[in-house]
Amino acid sequence: MVIDFHTHVFPDKIAEKTIEILEGNIKSHGENEKAVIPATFEALKKSMRDNGIDVSVILPIATNERQSTSINRFAAEINGKDGIISFGSLHPMQEDWEDVLYGIKEKGLLGIKLHPEYQQFYIDSKESIRILKKCDELGLLTVLHTGQDIGIGPPVHCMPEKLAHVLEYVSGDKIIAGHLGGWREWDDVEKYLVGSSIYLDTAYTVDFIDKEQFVRIIKNHGSDKILHATDSPWEKQGHAVEVINALPLTEQEKENIFYKNAKKLLKIC
Repeated sequence: MVIDFHTHVFPDKIAEKTIEILEGNIKSHGENEKAVIPATFEALKKSMRDNGIDVSVILPIATNERQSTSINRFAAEINGKDGIISFGSLHPMQEDWEDVLYGIKEKGLLGIKLHPEYQQFYIDSKESIRILKKCDELGLLTVLHTGQDIGIGPPVHCMPEKLAHVLEYVSGDKIIAGHLGGWREWDDVEKYLVGSSIYLDTAYTVDFIDKEQFVRIIKNHGSDKILHATDSPWEKQGHAVEVINALPLTEQEKENIFYKNAKKLLKIC
């Protein structure tokens, strides 16, 4: 079994245009990465079939204070269909943030995605901490974009040290730090986050990190707190499986990463 804990899709009518905008942001920052599949629900399902993925978790992002209603409605519509689990989202600065979280819980969504770069907030701000505390209280998982973003310039709003500060206020056992705790900031991940209570996912990481450091983070943090993820449509589903399978890890460690940890968090029997 393989679970992909970090993917993105958009409603059909905006998917193509949204990817064009995101690719433009990436190009404007000197990179040349492109989506490998269309960012639609049907394209993700085909990708799952083609790459042996049993379950994908979709992580929408409310990039302004007005988007959460439509985003969470779409999330509820696709949640639970064809191996898809969708989280919800909200913007940390919206006034009705608490009501939105209760609504996400009532819709049966298991968590939220926050993106400190696209949402422009620091992870250890008071607005962020109050949301993380409320999610903890409601039993909602929180997936975070951490570290640099390939399409956005500095400053970086969720550095590993700042995320470590958050753990002074909230339990980390329902927090998943995307991109192995800090994209392109993995030295600081080892310094500040390895050994903490948070989970780390592998989204859009395997081609950018030194493999020795990758293995060291997995083993020192504990394979029971690592989640296989791709960031589809930005990485081919199945690619990270090939990379991780080639690493000097035990079968138990690989099983933890590929599905056992995710099944526990997602309450999949």
